[in-house]
Amino acid sequence: MKPLAILGGTFDPVHIGHLCVAWEASELLDAEVRLMPAGVPPHRTPPVASAEQRVALLRAALAGQDRLQLDPRELGRDGPSYSVDTLEALRAEQGDRPLVLLMGADAFASLPSWHRWSRLFELAHLGVFTRPGFKAAWPADLDAAITGRLVDPAGDWYVREAGSVLQLEVTPLEISATRIRRLLAEGRVPRYLLPEGVFDVPGWLEVYRRSPG
Repeated sequence: MKPLAILGGTFDPVHIGHLCVAWEASELLDAEVRLMPAGVPPHRTPPVASAEQRVALLRAALAGQDRLQLDPRELGRDGPSYSVDTLEALRAEQGDRPLVLLMGADAFASLPSWHRWSRLFELAHLGVFTRPGFKAAWPADLDAAITGRLVDPAGDWYVREAGSVLQLEVTPLEISATRIRRLLAEGRVPRYLLPEGVFDVPGWLEVYRRSPG
């Protein structure tokens, strides 16, 4: 059974950087990857676009391929979109299938501020995006928590359903949804920062252009 990896975020809007790291993670881990838009993100301001608009953009961005999938389950849940709740639901569904929670290095460094963060290691492996040659520095409590958990993504980590930390070297793309929203608010069109298909989705450009960015 292939591992199942999830990449969460607001996807406000989804951009090429999101898709690039998700695709590379799928290849590196030989895993199914699901993009999971957050309903109420606990660590950032609410999204500019509605849940329906973000789902429409993601559907358009993911069209024409079958490696990356959309999973909108967090949008139907009340309250903050805590990763631990999502992983508990997935674990109940998937049995002993290996699960991988994907995240950037900055998010990983802030892991001790997450809701019930130590429980994450019981539910999934953690896949951390890094740049080639990058040497990570983590806070002491996180460093202690991952002692003995760092494994080679090319190894046999998938024989266990959870508990390892995988550092995934991916192509560094300095693309920010914040920057894209700012460009859109200025009336510009960041066409080559966004998946081509999203420009066929009606109504979403006006939403961002009415926003201060």
